[in-house]
Amino acid sequence: MSDIARRIGNLPTTPAEDAVRSFARRAFAEGTARIAFGSVPSPIGELTALVTHQGLLALAFETDDLDEIMRSVARKVSPAIIRLPSAVGPVHSWLDAYFGARPVPELRLDRSLITPYQDRVLAATAGIPLGEVRTYGEVAALAGNPKAARATGRALGANPMPIVLPCHRVVAADGSLHGYAGGLDLKRLLLDHERKTATRR
Repeated sequence: MSDIARRIGNLPTTPAEDAVRSFARRAFAEGTARIAFGSVPSPIGELTALVTHQGLLALAFETDDLDEIMRSVARKVSPAIIRLPSAVGPVHSWLDAYFGARPVPELRLDRSLITPYQDRVLAATAGIPLGEVRTYGEVAALAGNPKAARATGRALGANPMPIVLPCHRVVAADGSLHGYAGGLDLKRLLLDHERKTATRR
């Protein structure tokens, strides 16, 4: 957590704010609200995590259209969404470990936004070792359809949990970087970070 975020978190709250937080915690705990969201500071900017009781549902970059993501989640999963920063604590811990080049803790995932084929593609990317890359064709083959490189690219482009499900580890056949929700500079940064992390292990 950044120093600024820590200082903001330590600011005194009003009774009204405390009541809102208490209501949010109760609504999520009792299931009135099925999805909770909160911001997560990171070295690459403020991320927004959406979680259910099953685990992480989606992770959004600062550059993403959060309103559109919320509309999609409301349509596909549930409109019962509430802001509850404490609920995204496990995601915060995972990202802290990842960017701190430490072994990441286990993070439960809710795959409700992921299609069956996309699930196979993302499972293949999760199997790519830290510091390594695979081509779209290689990932397509691992997902069971070696001729579906383009479909694999589309599946990766719709990945609702970037970084956690490492679609950034997939490159073009010639090794060049193509398409990433956070931009190619971020994709390059993540790969460089992982290569350095892998050499230290």
